[in-house]
Amino acid sequence: MDIRFGYVSHALSLWDCSPAKTLTFTRWSKMEQAERTEKLLDVTRQNLHHTKRAIHFNIAHEIPLYRLSSSLVPLATHPEAKWDYLSAFKDEWKELGELIKKHRLRVSLHPNQFTLFTSDKKHITENAVIDMEYHYNMLEAMGVADEAVINIHVGGAYGNKHAAVERFHQNISILPPPIKQRMTLENDDKTYTTEETLDICEQENIPLVFDYHHHQANPCETALETLLPRVFSTWKHTGLKPKVHLSSPKSDQAFRSHADYVSFEFIHPFLELAKGVNEDFDVMIEAKLKDQALLKLIEDISKVRGVKRIGGATIRY
Repeated sequence: MDIRFGYVSHALSLWDCSPAKTLTFTRWSKMEQAERTEKLLDVTRQNLHHTKRAIHFNIAHEIPLYRLSSSLVPLATHPEAKWDYLSAFKDEWKELGELIKKHRLRVSLHPNQFTLFTSDKKHITENAVIDMEYHYNMLEAMGVADEAVINIHVGGAYGNKHAAVERFHQNISILPPPIKQRMTLENDDKTYTTEETLDICEQENIPLVFDYHHHQANPCETALETLLPRVFSTWKHTGLKPKVHLSSPKSDQAFRSHADYVSFEFIHPFLELAKGVNEDFDVMIEAKLKDQALLKLIEDISKVRGVKRIGGATIRY
């Protein structure tokens, strides 16, 4: 099976390449109108430029997966500071999209933990829709909305997981269909197990992004070798390869925290299980050292007898 790898947003091997430079609402609100506009444009311009640099880095290193930063546009969804970031950078969005498509990169976005659909508070659900629209708008501006995904977690349990899941099914119905079609769900490390998330995904026809580290921190009763074929099957209707998150614990005491690198010893059992499914899939590395952790892991895996490296960040396992 062929496995392609990618990393999250920051190409740490590059100098000053953060695509997530910020402008707080507090600072913005103290500025004069002209300064506000100029600062929003300046920070966004830097973030888009650094994203382009990271994409060129990925192309040069044959890294086929990349998670774009959710913080590309400062204050994009703030009710008092919303602004037209799409028209202002029409050419820049298009340029990024053309690079992505030309080199067949697979990109994604991952909104923060506050973008959830299990709350009983109407404004939280409304804000989640606004945030999903922001993420979708960026993909659409790049012309890659039909190929990329927006990944979120199920949300909180609020003391009654069954009721929360019912609210998820109800609240998700207000999400515009084109955006829901780009949405994926991920099992988490504390609340919703792989099996619980999978049940929701199958009911809503949403692909599941399986996180092995989260699964180890928050296991379920059903064996992973039983669940994994079902997990991969949630991707069948998308035309995309199944996607997995891999990371390893910082320590036994901080098990849920991500380490700087990814321990091959930790993820090896998963790779062996996946080998039994015998289906190509993609991996997003979630490690503190990002691109550096990815390239080290590729080298570590490539040392295994029978494994062949067939690209900068692609192995045949």
